[in-house]
Parts: sequence; structure tokens; C-alpha cells
Amino acid sequence: MFQTAVIASGSKGNCFLVRTEQTKLIIDAGLSAKRVLEAMASLKLDHNKVEAVLISHEHSDHIKGAGVLCRKLNIPLYITDLTYNLCRARLGKLPLGVHHYKIGERFEIGDLLIDSFPASHDGIDGANFIIEKIGESNRKLALVTDLGYSSRLTKLKMQKATTLILECNHDVDMLLDGPYPWHLKQRIRSRHGHLSNDQAIELFQEIMHPELTNVILAHLSEVNNCPDLVEKLWCEFLRSIDSKSKLLISSQYEPTPLVDI
Repeated sequence: MFQTAVIASGSKGNCFLVRTEQTKLIIDAGLSAKRVLEAMASLKLDHNKVEAVLISHEHSDHIKGAGVLCRKLNIPLYITDLTYNLCRARLGKLPLGVHHYKIGERFEIGDLLIDSFPASHDGIDGANFIIEKIGESNRKLALVTDLGYSSRLTKLKMQKATTLILECNHDVDMLLDGPYPWHLKQRIRSRHGHLSNDQAIELFQEIMHPELTNVILAHLSEVNNCPDLVEKLWCEFLRSIDSKSKLLISSQYEPTPLVDI
């Protein structure tokens, strides 16, 4: 067993889950601990066997519930030193302490091997992740959100993913015509902001391969994007290249089903 689910994703909070027979790992916890546990219950997952919470960067939509979740489940937090120093007050006391990982290194949590690499976002020390089950290197999850552009390293890391969780944040026209102040529009469109729908498709085109089975789109803006628009765009694109990848669009309010990586 090697599965993932998006508990929630969007500007109001992001949370992802990976599980094997031995290990459950929560990646980011930008919503309340109560909502995380309710979502796990809806997926029929035992929250008492979660191994840890892993944090990608310090923005509140990724860490808001992390401290409470660690205290409720009595589990450790994995986070970079720079990120922890910036948000330690918001996290509060952590009963099983903190494990500091360095971006660019590979480390293990239970029977999961995590390969961290830099995210081109405006966090102080943001990471994206490639995750595999130890001993089964033929299946890999690429968790790639909160990035303003796709670097050569990002593409290299993603090349052998069999399941992809990919940011698809905004439609450019909706963003430019929308209500956000100009400085925020510039930040979102910058090289340290978020991927647009078109940029996400371009990235997928560069890394796709026959074994890439699942694409889960994440971090859709409620103001500057629309799930129906994204689904139409991607379904037309996948048909045009005769891709067999299964498409899921994550929600801010409900978890996706568990997906076999």
C-alpha cells in the first residue's frame, strides 16, 4: 500500500496525507486540527497512527494547525531550521520536539523516503518533495505547490513521478481583472508567487511519461480560478496528447479520495 490524499488545498489552508501499511504522514497543516481529523475519519483513517507532520514553509495556510495537531496526536514536527525559527511562536510547545531537515537532503520518516528540494516561492526556506516508499523506488509522489516558476531542478526531480500533486493556482485573465490590489497581483504572477493554469500545463508537458498515472491539481484560488474552468482546460489538454493520466481537482473544503501512488 502506498497512497495519498489531499485533505484540503487553497488559500484558506493546505494539508496533504501520505500513507503506507506502516506509516501515515501529514504534510502541511494549514487548517484546524479538528478539520484534519474529521477529514481523516471520512477517509476511514486511524489518526492515532500518524507518524509526524512535515512542513514545507512558514505561510499560515501551511502551518496554522500544525502545533495543535502535533499536541493532539503527540507526534513530532519536521521542519527546516530557518522556517522553525520564523514561526516557532505560532507553533507553540511541541511535545515530541522538532526534527530539522535541510532542503536538498533525503531523509526518512517511518518507511517513507523524502527527497526535499527548493520551491521558487516567497517563503524563507520553502521546499517541495518527492516521496517514495522505501524498497519500492518504482513509485514516486511529487508534491509540487507554491512555486512561481518551474526550475530545471524542479523538472529533474519530477521526471519519474507516478503521481503528481501540482499547483494550478490562477487563471491569468481572472487574476488581472479581479479584485486583488495590484501589488498582490504582481506577487502572485512573479517568479516567487504561484503557477497559473497555463504554467501548470506547460510543466506537465515537460515531465510527463507513460508511468505518470495520476495528476491531482491543488492550491486553486477561489477568487482567481474556477474548478470547472480548470477541469475543462485539463481534460481538453490530456485528450489532445492522448494521455492516460487520471485527473483529480482538490478542494478547499473536502478531501480527495485516497489515490494509489
